[in-house]
Amino acid sequence: MTRRLISTGSPFEKTAGFSRAVIDGDFAFVAGTTGYDYTTMIMPDDVTLQTRNIFKTIEAALREGGFAMADVVRANYYITDAGNADAVLAICGDVFAEIRPASTLLVVAGLQKTEMKIEIDVTAKRRT
Repeated sequence: MTRRLISTGSPFEKTAGFSRAVIDGDFAFVAGTTGYDYTTMIMPDDVTLQTRNIFKTIEAALREGGFAMADVVRANYYITDAGNADAVLAICGDVFAEIRPASTLLVVAGLQKTEMKIEIDVTAKRRT
């Protein structure tokens, strides 16, 4: 099977030379995704809105590659403020309630832009 690249059309992808997701066989690797609404290129200030935008972007990339959120086996969460953990994890709990992928939450010193409060990357495996 050939490798397939998925793009959201974000200008960051072309500038930085990366794909939103890479499909390789039965796996989908979704790059670190931040909370931009890629239709408007607006970043909400609220971490919960950023988190919801991230999951919309991830779900769209997975769907384009022939995957579903139910295929996610690994999720990594990077937040810039430990005080946001409960709010973020509540949304993650809603999204992944039945899926329950292996996951890691890291508090980091910062992300590429100061308005970015969270970044999420996931790996999915196609169910056969």
